[in-house]
Amino acid sequence: MRIKRPLFWFLGALIAFTHAAYAHEFWVSMDKYQVETGTPMTAQLRVGENLKGVGYPYIPDRATRFDLVIGDTVTPVEARLGDRPALNMVAPEDGLVIVVHETSDLNLIYRDLDKFRNFTTHKDYPDAVDRHLARGLPDTGFKETYRRYAKALVAVGDGAGADREVGLKTEIVALANPYTDDLSGGLPIFVLLDGEPRPNTQVEIFAKSPDGAVQVSQIRTDDTGRAVVKVAPGVEYLLDAVVLEDTGNDDPEQGAVWHSLWAALTFRVPQ
Repeated sequence: MRIKRPLFWFLGALIAFTHAAYAHEFWVSMDKYQVETGTPMTAQLRVGENLKGVGYPYIPDRATRFDLVIGDTVTPVEARLGDRPALNMVAPEDGLVIVVHETSDLNLIYRDLDKFRNFTTHKDYPDAVDRHLARGLPDTGFKETYRRYAKALVAVGDGAGADREVGLKTEIVALANPYTDDLSGGLPIFVLLDGEPRPNTQVEIFAKSPDGAVQVSQIRTDDTGRAVVKVAPGVEYLLDAVVLEDTGNDDPEQGAVWHSLWAALTFRVPQ
């Protein structure tokens, strides 16, 4: 059952969503990460920094996937053009719900090489500018395409269950349930690309405490693509891992010369 909402400021949001760029994260932001069966389950699609960002309405041609995953059951989200919050459904049966959202490819034009340098250094690609120049690419006016792969973990009722791979090109999988398992030793995670582990990969951690303060840190995966995130009760977390790829095109007039893929996972540890 879907809860109806009016259409909000669609055209302005479309433009802003399309042009959100550089080191801005994209995530599924649940209004509540723990809900009871049969009650509203709502979420915003946010773009911003440090777990602060505007919630955008649902735009079908900016999304290639929007699902709820419970165990082996995959249910498409009942979203319509302009819905805000983008997810607005009645919570299904008890269990751990994985909200999955994949965007379409979006475009970004760099007008300043320093913007590209700042982004690639921040996301752990310090040699990207050297590679860019070695390809004979220009300092300005070059294009990057990017795609976002976001997941959120929600406890419905008892919240029992487990996160799992859901078939995204790149994704972060929680190897423990943040709502039911003992996290005194941290939350183990697994980072993948094309279904394979991503070893020695930077994972950026955004942690928002109940008073709204946000702390940012980074960890790295080990040789098996795994890492452990230290967590605290009552804190909302966004985990972010980025892949930067050479498109194989060295002619900026013919299209994008870089492509980035962003994996995100959000959850909140209970008090």
